[in-house]
Amino acid sequence: MKDVTAGWFDSRDMLIGGQWRRAGEALPLEDPSTGMEIGEIARGGAPEIGEAVTAARSALNGDWGQATAVERGRILTRIGQLVLERVEDLARMEAQDVGKPLAQARNDAIALARYMEFYGGAADKVMGETIPYQAGYTVLTLREPHGVTAHIIPWNYPMQIIGRSVGGALAMGNAAVLKPAEEACLTALAFARLAEEAGLPPGALNVVPGLGEEAGAALTGHAGVDHISFTGSFPVGQLVQKAAGENVVPVTLELGGKSPQVVFADADLEAALPFLVNAGIQNAGQTCSAASRILVERRRYEEVADRMAERYRALRVGPAMADLEVGPLISARQKQIVEGYLRLGADLDCLARGRIVEDAPAGGYYVAPHLFAGAASGHRLAQEEIFGPAQVLLPFEDEEEAIAIANGTGLGLVAAVWTENGARQMRMARRLRAGQVFVNNYGAGGGVELPFGGVGKSGHGREKGFEALYGFSQLKTVALRHG
Repeated sequence: MKDVTAGWFDSRDMLIGGQWRRAGEALPLEDPSTGMEIGEIARGGAPEIGEAVTAARSALNGDWGQATAVERGRILTRIGQLVLERVEDLARMEAQDVGKPLAQARNDAIALARYMEFYGGAADKVMGETIPYQAGYTVLTLREPHGVTAHIIPWNYPMQIIGRSVGGALAMGNAAVLKPAEEACLTALAFARLAEEAGLPPGALNVVPGLGEEAGAALTGHAGVDHISFTGSFPVGQLVQKAAGENVVPVTLELGGKSPQVVFADADLEAALPFLVNAGIQNAGQTCSAASRILVERRRYEEVADRMAERYRALRVGPAMADLEVGPLISARQKQIVEGYLRLGADLDCLARGRIVEDAPAGGYYVAPHLFAGAASGHRLAQEEIFGPAQVLLPFEDEEEAIAIANGTGLGLVAAVWTENGARQMRMARRLRAGQVFVNNYGAGGGVELPFGGVGKSGHGREKGFEALYGFSQLKTVALRHG
């Protein structure tokens, strides 16, 4: 790990109460581009989680709990500045750890800085209100932190999800315990170092790497936790919600999606095509909001299929540092899962594939992007989150059929509509069952200001924007009787 962490931090450490120390055991760390072991990370467990929760509580009873909103905002803003100064280091770290192309990792580092800037500026702008009431009373509301917040983040976008989750919690004055995914911990540790450098008091942020079934389960089940933020799979999300229910604490769940892009015959195809493809293959398709279903009005179905296939044939897959269009998947297990889904497409038309470059390391977890057609809306490739570089084209006749297909998975994270018809834009936006709907774009460039979260089996609660600050706080009503 000397090439990305030397002189900064030791990848085997964890941070508890302002102290960097080793766990009793370690876990191997792999480079997805080569499949080789490149280091170790801490294997924290229930004892370390317990200490981290205690340290967070102490921070709330100490300097961090006494900090004003202005002071919290200044610290977060300084973190953002420090992130910008280390963008290239963070990008290389994320690229090696996750396997994503270097340019995509760089964008993630810049997004992390932007989260800190946004939440830093917003920290002192979350207002209560006064409520008209009976004569002789003044009634007001206050926004207060939950207390100790638990953050369990996945391996696909560590920096971005730290920003949207931990950033929002700290802005509201909570003290956080972060359990990063065991597959990708490096930028979480780097972020903690930068937070220290920016003046975040000890215990306000604690980072305990470890296995989900050990450290993660201990964190979600800890009676000292006041709020849980989890991003990950639906089955694990169910377990997290059950654990939260045992202690009666609120939980924000983001559990992925099967996001559609709906293309009508009047769409500006030149504008749409880059989004149609890139939103499906970014980060090798390992994106909760990946647009893995492309619904096309039948009148232009063949044209869209041909144009997307042309782009697919130009896609190159290779090592993260080669900075091609697609990198490796995160692990051998994820590659096995994705290849299993691709085999389900044997009865479909594979319109085009990308190619793995010849000099890609043999041990890397590479899968060529696949574009499928000919699937019924109930086909597993059109229903289930693949979390790999594969998209399915589905034709429709009219708005009613488009809505039926788009809303027919039980998932609802993101959707997009491509049409020049203004009335149709609004009709579709209102009827699509998703937490975010984009019209003639997809993703809006990340949009840290835009509330993000799902409906149905995609989860509940919102992060990003001011909604995150409301979610990471609780409302108190104060009724003053003065006669």
